Amino acid sequence: MSESRLQQLTRRVANEAIQRGWAALRRTGAIAPGTRAAERFGSFGPGSVVGFPPATLYGERQVHIGSETLIGCWVTLAAGYTPDQQTVPPRALVIGDRCVIGLRSGLIAHESIEIDDDVWFGQDVFVTDSNHGFEDLTVPIGHQLGPHQPVVIGAGSWIGHGAVVLPGSRIGRHVVVAAGSVVRGEVPDNAIVGGVPAKVIRIVDESDRGRPEDHPELVALMPQHAYAYGHQRRAARAR
Repeated sequence: MSESRLQQLTRRVANEAIQRGWAALRRTGAIAPGTRAAERFGSFGPGSVVGFPPATLYGERQVHIGSETLIGCWVTLAAGYTPDQQTVPPRALVIGDRCVIGLRSGLIAHESIEIDDDVWFGQDVFVTDSNHGFEDLTVPIGHQLGPHQPVVIGAGSWIGHGAVVLPGSRIGRHVVVAAGSVVRGEVPDNAIVGGVPAKVIRIVDESDRGRPEDHPELVALMPQHAYAYGHQRRAARAR
């Protein structure tokens, strides 16, 4: 049965109202400097935002977010096993400047996860510094706690969609982690890694790098901080 003109008009108006209302709710609910929610964090840099709605958010006092960092919606940021845990280190989860954390990602810190500046995540990335144990065959695996092993992700790296970064991972600077990879252990600077478990596919050297001047149509689309970051790195290497 086809809709009448009145029904079509009513649906159109209601849809527009819902779309506008949801957009306004997301803008208003976002965590940004000056909000009470931001003040609950250990530090929350200028220009940063945590999208609304988040997924799980607790232990904010032990979470530190740098400046101009974008954290997407439905992201989990957690420090400790429970919201009322008193033994979490004061800088359990540190996210640097100008980072991007994609939708539905999860960062679960118990002792130390450190994400350096200009690190970008795809969607659905999971990072943790502790996993379950499985040594005791008389105890359900989910009830066994594994050791805490700090995680570091170096500046300028890209972590692809759906990647998992396990406890003890130390990812170097300017690393690409392929989508769906599972990382554990050391990853050298300038590496491209992929697979389960992730292995080094290649190391990128200076001869592989394109110059922004070669692609002027892309430079206009890049955030200024991304262009400046690449320029500063090239200048530093030239010195």
